[in-house]
Amino acid sequence: LLKNIKRCIMLKIKRVIAAVSGGVDSAVTALFLKQKGYEVVGVFMQNWDIIDEKGFCSAVQDAEDAEWVCKFLGIPFHHVSFVKEYWNNVFCDLLKDYENGLTPNPDILCNRRIKFDSFYNYTKEKMEACAIATGHYARTSFGDYLENYNPKKGVHLLKPLDLFKDQTFFLSQVPQHSLQKTMFPLSKLNKREVKRIARESGMDYLLRKKESTGICFIGSRNFQNFISEYVVEKPGHFRDIDSGEVVGTHAGIHHWTIGQRCRIGGLVKPYFVARKDLKFNNIYVASGTDHPSLFAKLFITSKPHWIHSVPTALLDGDIFECEFRFQHTKPLVKCKLANISEDQLLVLLDVPLRAVTLGQYHLFPNTLQDFIVNKKNNMSWVL
Repeated sequence: LLKNIKRCIMLKIKRVIAAVSGGVDSAVTALFLKQKGYEVVGVFMQNWDIIDEKGFCSAVQDAEDAEWVCKFLGIPFHHVSFVKEYWNNVFCDLLKDYENGLTPNPDILCNRRIKFDSFYNYTKEKMEACAIATGHYARTSFGDYLENYNPKKGVHLLKPLDLFKDQTFFLSQVPQHSLQKTMFPLSKLNKREVKRIARESGMDYLLRKKESTGICFIGSRNFQNFISEYVVEKPGHFRDIDSGEVVGTHAGIHHWTIGQRCRIGGLVKPYFVARKDLKFNNIYVASGTDHPSLFAKLFITSKPHWIHSVPTALLDGDIFECEFRFQHTKPLVKCKLANISEDQLLVLLDVPLRAVTLGQYHLFPNTLQDFIVNKKNNMSWVL
C-alpha cells in the first residue's frame, strides 16, 4: 500500500525543471530525471555578465555546454537572465558587508535569493513546474525525487552520502517552501560515480572541463584587485593587538579577514589579523598563528534561520546541544545553544576555534535528526 501511495504522489509530479550549469553534476541530474520519465526542461541561469581581465566570460562557455547537454539528452533548453536580481539581492549586499569589515559568503546568498527564490519562482510562474532539481550533493527527508513528499510534515535538509562533496553548508539558507519542491538526484553518489555515469552515457566531453571553485563572478582575477573596483580604498594602520603599537599600514579593511596572514615588511615574526576596528580603521594583528586572540569559544549571534523548525529545547528555554561548523571544509565541533532574546543566540563551543569571523554563516546540525540549520554570524562579541 505504501509503495502505491508513493507512486501516486510521484505521478502528480510531471514537469521538473533541471538547473543546468554546463557541468557534469547538473548534466547527470538531468539524465536521471529523464530516465525516471519526468517531463524535463533544462534552464541555465545567467547571474553575471562581465568578462574577466583576460577577456573571457566563462558564463558564455557554460551556457553553450548546458545547451549541448540538453540537446544530447533531447530535452528543451532555456537561457534565463537573473543578472539584475543577482546584482540587487546578492552583489550589493556583498559590497556592503565588505565595506563594514565583514566576511560574507556570496554562494549562500545566491542559493537563497537566486536559485531557490528568483529561479524557483520563475519555474513555478512561467514554466508551470511541479518541482526543480539541482546537481547539489545534498539530501532531504522527502527523498531524492520527492517520493516521501508530505507538506504537512515539512522537509529536513540532510547530509548526502559523499561527505567530501557535501554542499549542505551552501544550501543552509534555502527557504522551507522551496526545499519542499526540490530534488537532489545525486544524494547517494560520489563524484567518481557521477563522472563514470557521464562517461558511460556519452557525455565524457564534460569531464574535460575544470571544476568550478571559488566565487563564480571573479573568474581568474585576483580577489583584492576585483573588490577594489567596487569598494573605495581607505588606508589605515596595522596595530599589534598586545601593545597597540603601529606595525604597518593597509589599503583598506575590506581586503582582510580574521586569521589571514599579513605580510608586513621589516617584521621577523608573521602577523595574523585578529580584530578589525571599523570606527578608527585599524586592523589589530597578532604575532604567531596560535595567538589566543585568534580563537573563539563563546559568542553571541543574530537570529537563526531554522530550516525546519525551532528545536523544542530552545522553545522551552533550555540548552540545545548540537554541532557547529563555520566553513564547509571544517570538521564539526560540539556546541551548546541558548536563547538570550528573540533575535539572538548564545553559542558555547566545546573547544575554541580559530578565525571565527563576523559576517560568516554558521551551521548547527542536529546529530540526532540530522537536519541542518543556519544563521548569519553578526557577533556582538567573542570570547
